[in-house]
Amino acid sequence: MPSVSSIDKLIRVIALALSGCWLFFISACTNNLKDIPTVGKKQTSTEEGTHILSYYSNDARVKALLTAPYMLRHITDSTYVEFPKTLHVDFYNDSLKIESKLDAHYGKYRELEQKVFLKDSVVVRNILKGDTLHCDELWWDKNTQKFYTDKKVRINTKDKIIFGTGLEAGQDFSWYVIGKVTGTIMTRDNGLSN
Repeated sequence: MPSVSSIDKLIRVIALALSGCWLFFISACTNNLKDIPTVGKKQTSTEEGTHILSYYSNDARVKALLTAPYMLRHITDSTYVEFPKTLHVDFYNDSLKIESKLDAHYGKYRELEQKVFLKDSVVVRNILKGDTLHCDELWWDKNTQKFYTDKKVRINTKDKIIFGTGLEAGQDFSWYVIGKVTGTIMTRDNGLSN
């Protein structure tokens, strides 16, 4: 049986070893403040894609097909998708026939709001009626399925050209309301037949 003094020495050695380990761990766990990321700093990342083909459906029915050569998806606290090199969208009716087409040089989809912002040479065509909308900026609301803008617009129809500022229209472009209308309308005297 070991003596009390040898047990006492053993306890002191163990205590000394543990305190040395404790000091080692404390010193090993110190951090350089430059290495610690700022707490609360917004983390962002970007996904990139080419040759984009994206279907939008509602109630198991295809409503639109978007094609674009290039896409960036910015993942932030308010994620959005950009189409900086043009985009084209075909909108379908319930019979899967194209009812309208949209082209723009730039598009941005705000995922949380479910709204699309289009700019630079925006053109929307109603296939059945043949009406064409031209504008510099246009919004599309996915929830209401409406287009709108407060900028200048031009609509070409079979018998008139309508200019205005501000517009609200259905997704299929079968109806529209223009604010501050100006334009030229063909009459019988200048070529419109009965």
